[in-house]
Amino acid sequence: MKNLLVQVLFLSLLTVGFASAQQTGDSKTPARIIGVAKDLKSGEAVGYATAALYKAGSDVSTAGAVADGDGVFYITGFSLGTYELQVSFLGYETVKRTININSLTADINLGEIGMSDEGVALQEVTVQGQRELIEERVDRTIYKAENDRTTAGGDATDVLRRVPMLSVDLDGNVSMRGSSNILVLIDNRPSAIAASSISDALRQIPADEIKAVEVITSPSARFDAEGTSGVINIVTKKNNLQGVTMNINSGAGLRGSNFGLQGSARKGKFGFSLGGFGRAGYNILGRFENEQLFPLQSSITSIRQSANTERRDMFGRYNFGVDYEINQYNFITGSVNFGFRNSNNEQTNFLTQTFAGDQLLSSLNRMTNTKDNSNSVDVSLNYTKTFEKKGKELSILTLYSLNDRENSFTNTLYETENLEEVFSRIRNVNPSKNEEFTVQVDYVTPLDQKGTQIIEYGAKNILRKASSDFSYFLSQGTGDFVEDPNPSRTNQFSYDQNVTAGYLSLTFPVLKNYVLKPGLRYEYTSINAEFANEFQAEIPSYGTLVPSVNASRRLKNGNMIKLAYNRRIQRPSLRFLNPNIEASNPLQISQGNPELDPELTDNYELGYSTFIKGTTLNFTGFYRNTTGSIQALRTVQEDGVIFTSYENIGREQAIGSSVFMNINISNKFSLNGGFDAYYAILDNGLTDPQFAAQNEGFVVGGRMFGNYTFPKNWQIQLFSFARGRQVQLQGTSGGFAAYGLNLNKQFNEKRGSIGFGAENFLAKEFIIRNQIITPTIIQNSTSAIRNLNFKVNFSYRIGKLSMDQRPRRRKSINNDDLKDGGDGGQMENQGGAAPVRNR
Repeated sequence: MKNLLVQVLFLSLLTVGFASAQQTGDSKTPARIIGVAKDLKSGEAVGYATAALYKAGSDVSTAGAVADGDGVFYITGFSLGTYELQVSFLGYETVKRTININSLTADINLGEIGMSDEGVALQEVTVQGQRELIEERVDRTIYKAENDRTTAGGDATDVLRRVPMLSVDLDGNVSMRGSSNILVLIDNRPSAIAASSISDALRQIPADEIKAVEVITSPSARFDAEGTSGVINIVTKKNNLQGVTMNINSGAGLRGSNFGLQGSARKGKFGFSLGGFGRAGYNILGRFENEQLFPLQSSITSIRQSANTERRDMFGRYNFGVDYEINQYNFITGSVNFGFRNSNNEQTNFLTQTFAGDQLLSSLNRMTNTKDNSNSVDVSLNYTKTFEKKGKELSILTLYSLNDRENSFTNTLYETENLEEVFSRIRNVNPSKNEEFTVQVDYVTPLDQKGTQIIEYGAKNILRKASSDFSYFLSQGTGDFVEDPNPSRTNQFSYDQNVTAGYLSLTFPVLKNYVLKPGLRYEYTSINAEFANEFQAEIPSYGTLVPSVNASRRLKNGNMIKLAYNRRIQRPSLRFLNPNIEASNPLQISQGNPELDPELTDNYELGYSTFIKGTTLNFTGFYRNTTGSIQALRTVQEDGVIFTSYENIGREQAIGSSVFMNINISNKFSLNGGFDAYYAILDNGLTDPQFAAQNEGFVVGGRMFGNYTFPKNWQIQLFSFARGRQVQLQGTSGGFAAYGLNLNKQFNEKRGSIGFGAENFLAKEFIIRNQIITPTIIQNSTSAIRNLNFKVNFSYRIGKLSMDQRPRRRKSINNDDLKDGGDGGQMENQGGAAPVRNR
């Protein structure tokens, strides 16, 4: 622990020292270019606009800055001469001004710089230069996905692999700074699709519909207390334009195809949207091998397994939305979203061999078929009221979510290795349902005329009803299935949870150039869990007080230092609670624990962002401490079967840093990339040698994206991502890499585009090696996925829109909730899942 504190102190001093060097590198006050970015129509400040200074006749930026929340920016670090100033922000036309600098001691005050909205209909206007991909704000990092054409034809998984601080593995599981305990929101609200499985939700959202991804590492009191690492908000494309339009996007490849239609219409005070997107995955082939060693058993010394795998997926997402402007200050929005998921996994030539030393004791051959099907519905109705006083707002938000899911598997055991005759069969059927009813009221108002002092408060109630109905059936040969009456294998489980919360948050300036945002949130959770037969689950109610503090300092040159602390609570989802025994691999079975408690996490963060000669840089250091951590507890049964359950028996610590940069080499060539590294310490706190476990080590990862624009609207993009091995409590998870090359061309005044892409084309298959080490077992496993893919993408926009004069406000619910384990969200049913890896 002492060494850990020394590392934290060193990291903090290093970050602050770098910032101080930037601030005080010259004893004399340098000359500054000062300006204020304002919306040309409304007169409101364009907060966090980017100002870049270019030497006349050059495509390379020599200096720049990011505006504060009031649109004010300061540029330093320039020399004498003639320059072009470019001020830009997402959704606005880039403003260009010529500036003559003949003194390095006097400030140049440009006053207000008016910025106009980008109009889709203004096809004759072409803005040269690469638009920024990364935007830093006081409380979040924003990745502007609409500026990244490498994701065309893909889904949200492809987008999130490019986002700073995020890692996405080959199965679509998302983690932030090494933790998978995150909240994923879609347009600031939860979704039943994401609730059942985050990885599934990402596959259902087409990349072309995503405008931006917001990464919030230190959520304020306004957000739910859930999510150890933070919140990810996926912002989809919406418009305030008059007229009718339709977008078509499609793609076809060796391993998957997609097709989508999205239409929008707006007339006067009414706006409508209707669309759908479907994606099919096929020919997804792989294999796995694992060897289990039992050093403490005399009769069995090792078990070896191997199989070939094939996965087929079908995803769909359909939506209908409407909004109505009652008058200037009152707005109503409503939406209905429907999603479905059908997934089928097959394991063939599933060979299991048992050894005593070098002697083969038995050899069994199986075939396993796993199905995972679900339907989800989200219905929301929201009301927002604004006032003449700028920034004052009242909102009443409602949401109903329903997710029906059914997992099942059939495991067939053959008489011989040649698959000639069936000996026995086992079938597990596990339908589940998750319902949520949410009501939320938020109120925000400035306390002063300038709007620098803000108070926010509100209340929220989430009522969840989850159920899991699980059954096992047995069959001799190809005979009829007979239900297993054992209540541990055939039962019904219901889990009702009610979370009531209230919060208060303040934002106010302190001294000069400092902003402080403290907050306090209280959540009370009551739970009722029941079994239909024999078993009982007693779970007491509990209350949680969640403080948070965010502070920032804007330096003279526009750079920013951020400091944050918050406490988070992580309630277990049905992935960890579900008592259904998952035994698609009879030698590796798992079962949830309905009596798990939540885990608590304290997060500390220190960040610094700067702009140096056309390069945006962000440095962040963090420390995370989790108590009552939900960890897997593995034991070995007498027959060599590994049994996995979950307990609140752990403490997790992580200390690390990240560096991200965005480089505009010219108006045709840009690079964007980042590097993450953290040191993880895990300890389950047990003293029994049979169960005690402790592990620690470094985890590193990085990404790089390059874009070059050729004449006649041709573009080429290269993307790569890599993550080293990941430290786990009882071993390690292997590292992996992904990369892609895309070429696309826009045509017909950029209404349409066609592209060609290749992914992971340098290797026949990806190989991931995992290891589990306990006092009673050592397991080494290898998973391989053939991920080589070639694809063709096409998109086209039909119709023409014109800019509306008044932007319409949209607000929605944020259910920031529940530990998901990486591949699950809220009440997830894990019953019949059979992932390709680790079998």
